[in-house]
Amino acid sequence: MALVLALVATAALLPLPWLVVLEGQRPRLALPGPTGTTFVLRWTHSVEREDWEERFRIEPDGGLMLVATRFKTFGAGVPDQAGTETHLQNGWVVMSGIRRPVDPLHVQAAAAEHYRLRYRGWTLALTGPGTPPILTFTTRDAPLLTMLPALLRAVGRHWRTP
Repeated sequence: MALVLALVATAALLPLPWLVVLEGQRPRLALPGPTGTTFVLRWTHSVEREDWEERFRIEPDGGLMLVATRFKTFGAGVPDQAGTETHLQNGWVVMSGIRRPVDPLHVQAAAAEHYRLRYRGWTLALTGPGTPPILTFTTRDAPLLTMLPALLRAVGRHWRTP
């Protein structure tokens, strides 16, 4: 029994890689984030009133890399191509093969834009009523014990299937 407790305590204190969403300096959400993990930010564009998506990947150095984007309409400031491939897919303009470092990634998650985080087949709402928070997406190595409150917030009542 003592051995089991020692193993559990060691596992809780061993640093693990995390995708962390900070609100100010406080971890709001934490999700497992080993190298190669991908996630998508989806929001409603404030002018076009169409959903946009950006796909990110956690790199071997722990940094975040923008790797693809997709949207339905072109507007001011939107490039005609990015990355290595641009094509139409089911009514979406898809640009892939992008390799733009964005670490840390700052997002003002306004309610009108309905920001969502898609992670491993699940969707998490990032917006709510009130002053829109500025969220910072980054990675860090930390023990489960220190990330547990933010992990529990992530898997709590906010999760819904896509």
